[in-house]
Amino acid sequence: MNASRTLATAARVLAQLRHDPRTIALLLLIPVVMITLLRFVFDASPRTFDNIGASLLGIFPLITMFLVTSIATLRERTSGTLERLLAMPLGKADLIAGYALAFGVLAIVQSALATGISLWLLDLDVIGSPWLLLLIALLDALLGTALGLFVSAFAASEFQAVQFMPAVIFPQLLLCGLFTPRDAMHPVLEGISNVLPMSYAVDGMNEVLRHTDVTVTFIRDATVVAACALLVLTLGAATLRRRTT
Repeated sequence: MNASRTLATAARVLAQLRHDPRTIALLLLIPVVMITLLRFVFDASPRTFDNIGASLLGIFPLITMFLVTSIATLRERTSGTLERLLAMPLGKADLIAGYALAFGVLAIVQSALATGISLWLLDLDVIGSPWLLLLIALLDALLGTALGLFVSAFAASEFQAVQFMPAVIFPQLLLCGLFTPRDAMHPVLEGISNVLPMSYAVDGMNEVLRHTDVTVTFIRDATVVAACALLVLTLGAATLRRRTT
């Protein structure tokens, strides 16, 4: 990898996004609007909001970054931009890292905004450090970015990219422990949930919710999410093709 080429790619992607303010606004505001809506849905039950809100702080950034990244990268593929870039002395790893860095910057802003508003305006009661909550939210957003980059290789249109969401995101959403504890599920489903990264994202959020200190379980959960993001980014680099149509 070449750091200057990676940074140049990230700067190019950010420059393109700067000319699309509506996408940036939706990216930053959707998690905030959803968590605010959830707060008032459970207005009479603050404890329920605490339990579900912490989990969704990890899920919302993952989903929104998945959608935006998959569609934005697909546009690059179908327009021939990626093919022209790969014709230059730019490695696949530099290209993927540049995209991940650019969307990672947005993920930082998105996660910080959603976490800050949840804690200080919506009164989300978290026993642990807000910085740990922000850390796991950021890792979740980066995982969504990696998944979006990866699935864009298998879609021929933006419509198909959106259709990957039920296949990639929804099973994880159902099995992550948001609706029922994972150990209360059928053993087969519990076994499947143990290999899905969103399960560890939700577990990590719950660890911060319930413990004042950094626990071994939290370190494990954060490591698993980070490792999955890195693995998917590596697979995304392997799927880059010089011809996309």
